[in-house]
Amino acid sequence: MKNKIKIFVIATLAIVSIVTSGLKSQDKTTFSIETDPSTFVFKGYAVHIRIKPAASHHYVLGVGSYALDLPSLMVDINTKNKGKGWDVRINDAYSLFGEYYFEEANHNWFIGLQIGIQNYKNSNSNIQNQETKYSNLLLMPSIGYNWQPFEFPLYFKPWLGIGYTTKISGSNTIANLEYNISPLIPFVTLHIGYTF
Repeated sequence: MKNKIKIFVIATLAIVSIVTSGLKSQDKTTFSIETDPSTFVFKGYAVHIRIKPAASHHYVLGVGSYALDLPSLMVDINTKNKGKGWDVRINDAYSLFGEYYFEEANHNWFIGLQIGIQNYKNSNSNIQNQETKYSNLLLMPSIGYNWQPFEFPLYFKPWLGIGYTTKISGSNTIANLEYNISPLIPFVTLHIGYTF
């Protein structure tokens, strides 16, 4: 898993470098690295890379990868799964991000869009030693705020979104039990990042 993340980060930086090398502007290109601390609490990880191209005053683009065990609140939000014994994990996920800042890139209010693939691994406490794996497509519009309270470029980015998901491969059933995949998922989180 760590090797996949390293390859993903290196490939992303190489692509970003090639794309931005052709931009001509007196404004500079900046890179940011972000994480979502809550993923570590839920036995996962999150690494996100953002770029503000030199020619951009409002747009930030990015890629990210993350994993976590979904808390029971997220599982039970779908009443068809509530109390049914499901343990749900986003085993790994990869997304592209676009953000539009109303004032200045990487400052204050923004709207965003995420598109990605989430790979799930589910088990159920009612059926021992079995699991199911499947992949979802995720499309999530979002709104948030990028707050930089210090002189140095550390920032806090709370945001919320509504994600549309649909299964694209695999199976979400174990024996006679089916995990119900919600087409709409609300999501609230806080990213912490640093801009270079």
